[in-house]
Amino acid sequence: MRGITLTSIADACIHGARNRYFLSLHPISVRTELVRARAYYILWIKANCVQDIDKPANIDEDAVSDQYSVSSKNKVRQLREKAAYDRATVYRILDAGLLAHAGFVQDGSAVVVPMIYGREGDTLFLHGARKARVIRLLEQNDEACVNVTLVDGLVFARSAFNSSMRYRSVTVFGSPRLIESTEDKLHAIRVISEHSMPGRWDELRAPLPKEIKMTGVIAIDIRDASAKEAAGMPDDEDADYEIPIWAGVLPLNSTFGTLIDDDRLLPDVEASEAVTSLQQRTL
Repeated sequence: MRGITLTSIADACIHGARNRYFLSLHPISVRTELVRARAYYILWIKANCVQDIDKPANIDEDAVSDQYSVSSKNKVRQLREKAAYDRATVYRILDAGLLAHAGFVQDGSAVVVPMIYGREGDTLFLHGARKARVIRLLEQNDEACVNVTLVDGLVFARSAFNSSMRYRSVTVFGSPRLIESTEDKLHAIRVISEHSMPGRWDELRAPLPKEIKMTGVIAIDIRDASAKEAAGMPDDEDADYEIPIWAGVLPLNSTFGTLIDDDRLLPDVEASEAVTSLQQRTL
């Protein structure tokens, strides 16, 4: 059995008839499904056939459960009932936001910088100038933390202690890497553009070589993540409900307004459907 590993056994299964099954079942997401299938086979083999072989370090059990592993790093400790660790919730909040705050270490001190971003699968792309401090420092850090939060309202309780906010928030952790090649950088910039202005990329002129060179893009492959959402009414102490003071929620809606034409717009040029469709959209 020397040289035979769980990975090689699983890969042999994947390349057989079961591989053809996944190819036919998921023609658009072949790579994702093969990774998921590979993880299933490895876990099944270990449980049923190869009890004395340790699981390889690079096996991603999250591919099986669609849940991020809970660790001391991403575990929500306050108001745990509001926490979520599934990819669907994390993705939903990331996709709703427009601004991320990236945290990293500079000379032993914590630094947080607002950045625009885009998501593709389990990867966040952060945009900045190539020579900007944040791009250089993120490139040099082994790990970064990114938070996206949307505030949805103020919760007026009958005490200052119980007053709070409605919100949607996600915190992710991962290793940052600089996107080097022009092709990969263009792809990442398009992902970022389509995140905030969907459909706009195909209407614009192609980026100039100097613009691509001046742009820095950091990719962060999400390794750990947690979400936290609050959407309820005040949770007061029982005795406080007898206090004659108003309590409730003041909603806050982040909604786009109406388009304003540029002063140098050419005559008879109208906004496209991709742009007009964003009017009155709520995040």
